[in-house]
Amino acid sequence: MNNVQLSVGGRDVPAQGGAQFSRANPVTGEVVTRAAAATATDGVAAAEAAARALPAWSALGPSERRARLNGAADLVEARAAEFARVVTAETGATGGWGQFNVHVAAGMLREAAAMTTQIGGEVIPSDVPGNFAMALRQPAGVVLGIAPWNAPVILGVRAVAMPLACGNTVILKGSEVCPATHRLIATLLIEAGMGEGVVNYICHDARGAGAVAEAMIAHPAVRRVNFTGSTRVGRLLAVTAAQHLKPILLELGGKAPLVVLEDADVDAAVNATVFGAFAHSGQICMSTERVIVHEKVADEFARRLAARVAALPVGDPDKGEFVLGSVVGLPTVERVRRLVDAAVASGAKLLCGGEARGTLMPGIVVDHVTPQMELFREESFGPQVSITRVKSDDEAVQLANDTEYGLAAAVFSRDLARALGVARRIHSGICHINAPTVHDEPQMPFGGTKASGYGRFGGKAGVEAFTELRWISLQTTPRHYPF
Repeated sequence: MNNVQLSVGGRDVPAQGGAQFSRANPVTGEVVTRAAAATATDGVAAAEAAARALPAWSALGPSERRARLNGAADLVEARAAEFARVVTAETGATGGWGQFNVHVAAGMLREAAAMTTQIGGEVIPSDVPGNFAMALRQPAGVVLGIAPWNAPVILGVRAVAMPLACGNTVILKGSEVCPATHRLIATLLIEAGMGEGVVNYICHDARGAGAVAEAMIAHPAVRRVNFTGSTRVGRLLAVTAAQHLKPILLELGGKAPLVVLEDADVDAAVNATVFGAFAHSGQICMSTERVIVHEKVADEFARRLAARVAALPVGDPDKGEFVLGSVVGLPTVERVRRLVDAAVASGAKLLCGGEARGTLMPGIVVDHVTPQMELFREESFGPQVSITRVKSDDEAVQLANDTEYGLAAAVFSRDLARALGVARRIHSGICHINAPTVHDEPQMPFGGTKASGYGRFGGKAGVEAFTELRWISLQTTPRHYPF
């Protein structure tokens, strides 16, 4: 049993009134975590603690911030087995997914550490004689990072690592699906010596989400918000942030297309689709949900893909290492089956995918999916992929863009100039050529367009997101005034 308290101002505290909530293992139904259910008052306390810690942390030299972030990366790696265990218990993910999360998250901490000495500015020529003008970046203030459950270590770390590197103090708001996983991130950051109140942790039950988020976003000390999660919740948070004139970085849902042109290496496209669609049972914002394939190679592609997916092992992650572990809950099973069944009833062809055993779902491939089907449009966030056939590059681009989402995409072709031309016409924040839609590196500008959100995590883009750009001028000679 994981017992989770809040962390406010460097102290472990219960929620006001002592309220708690539980999280059950999605496979067994056994309660694995009991966590403090924060109230709006707790959220305000976290914001005030972060505000008190801001002057000292922002004044700390970049090399010292770098050392502490690198120390946190070491601690995260040292606790990899514990992270994997808790991730599996709370979300049903495989142990391999938990270990992968740790590897990427440690890299994000080290990338953030490397950026502490790269937060620069510039001297800008002024038309005023004797005026020395500068554009300087400085910490924005308190940053609220709201993390999801699906890649909990990666995205929990991403919510706070670059803000800390930039000299901000942070509140990590964990998901009610994995409160122990997210609390472990906060614990290790504190153990790495970030300082009292530099990192604060809040979690709550599902009913308290709106009130707690509203209280923290509204607090005057909170100057930046970042959220990774569903488009539905992102829209609500965007409205709240706008009401309080707070910049918010949103990384939301996706319906990633993978385009296969007729000159593509079919084996490479199949391999990328299997990985991109079925890693973590398709519960990744970048997951390949739609394959848009030229009709000349569609039969061959579909045959090879179905054979590969049908052979993917599925099982309880506590009883072995499987490619497909548990999905996060029965609502995922029900949503995917509803979308697939409706598509088949409208003329699509189910190539593989048997019945789920509880939350253990085999991989599903559906061919001859058309844009009129809900499966083509609605994010399934589960272990399925659809195939839609096209006659030309123009039709492929048109269908790739025929979605409200715009996060990740991929294009496969042996003609790299042709593939680049197609990629540049696809409306997405990320597009990979001859590589899967699921790909993330800490130094890359990560984010989407349209209903997939706005703003960018990673590298220099992350520095821009979590700092304030100021114009400061120094008049070095007497200045002439018109009156």
